[in-house]
Amino acid sequence: MSHGPIVQTPTPEGFRPHVVAHHFHDANQEFHSVKLGFWLFLATEVMLFGGVFAAYFIFHGQYPETFVKGGEQLSVPMGSLNTVILLTSSWTMAMGVRACQLSQKKQMLGFLWVTLLCAGGFLVVKYFEYTAKIEHGLLPGSFWHPHGHYAEEFANVEWPNLFFSFYWTMTGIHGVHVILGMLAISWLIWQGGKGRFHSGFSAPVDLIGLYWHIVDLIWIFLFPLLYLVP
Repeated sequence: MSHGPIVQTPTPEGFRPHVVAHHFHDANQEFHSVKLGFWLFLATEVMLFGGVFAAYFIFHGQYPETFVKGGEQLSVPMGSLNTVILLTSSWTMAMGVRACQLSQKKQMLGFLWVTLLCAGGFLVVKYFEYTAKIEHGLLPGSFWHPHGHYAEEFANVEWPNLFFSFYWTMTGIHGVHVILGMLAISWLIWQGGKGRFHSGFSAPVDLIGLYWHIVDLIWIFLFPLLYLVP
């Protein structure tokens, strides 16, 4: 069944035109449909992390000493540095979206590159954190085998590996989302360099930007729960 003629979005000079998919009436309907679908996807992400957070609070209430002792082994300065990095990346992502909506290709690409570099910096800091935990044997579940004074620290703690089971699970899932975000931002840079995104077609930049803000927001919850609250 035909939905009428294919409607092109307004295209500034020097950019590639975007043709609206045939099953949409116009660009406005296409954008709002895609945005609704993306919000439903983000709702599943909230449910995923919501379940992990709920389990964290339940076990924290049952074994508070384990979480206190585990939290003491984390580096607050490194966690704080990563928080600053992600907050900066949220700002640069927002500025990239704004530049796209204003058809400022060069500025958009610049902000996206800085966002990508910030994401890489976040993973570098996590790499140093992870290698230290692996070296000391502070691993989840059956992999738990602390060395030296760490063994003494947890000698009289009930379920000593519990905190780090949550630490590795929560930061690991978040890290996967950071990597996926980096892949998505890299795609934006690739396609943006070809002039695909502009004031008449900014939906991919808008939605990936929204995803990145959610990734950053999740870390804002993870940081105090793991590094400060215990």
